[in-house]
Amino acid sequence: MSTINIKRVKSSEIELKDRLVSIQRVAKVTKGGRTFSFSAIVVVGDENGVVGYGLGKAKEVTEAIAKGVDDAKKNLVKVPIINNTIPHEQIGKFSGGFVFLKPAANGTGVIAGGAMRAVLESAGVHNVLAKSKGSSNPHNVVKATVSALAQMRDAYTVAQQRGVDLNKVFNG
Repeated sequence: MSTINIKRVKSSEIELKDRLVSIQRVAKVTKGGRTFSFSAIVVVGDENGVVGYGLGKAKEVTEAIAKGVDDAKKNLVKVPIINNTIPHEQIGKFSGGFVFLKPAANGTGVIAGGAMRAVLESAGVHNVLAKSKGSSNPHNVVKATVSALAQMRDAYTVAQQRGVDLNKVFNG
């Protein structure tokens, strides 16, 4: 089993845009009745190859979103993007959520549903075919999508890791 190198990025160096994927009202049952709070999952990205997700919980919606954004800025990953698409097919998995990402030709657009679409657009992928299998829980889908994007490698990285010339990666 080979190890996967996830390239972390510092959030202070780039301009990030945030997207709210899901917000839920959650209840804690206490002796005095139910106490309600909010849970938010947020995706941030610079739309140029950097993306991250975060979870925030608070009594108020705006606080939960703010906490989610802060958490997302701590979990950024670098994604290789070539010609506005991903370099190769990839499967991502987190818990019960499975995602399949496939590169697409220019003009195709982002063919993906809800939570996956937010992650891919935040990463800056403009042409991709994507399918979500298994769990449709936004938490699992977002984490599986980020996992798949973090595993992506471009040809230059592959050549560097193998210690060979870039032409040899393509020609075998």
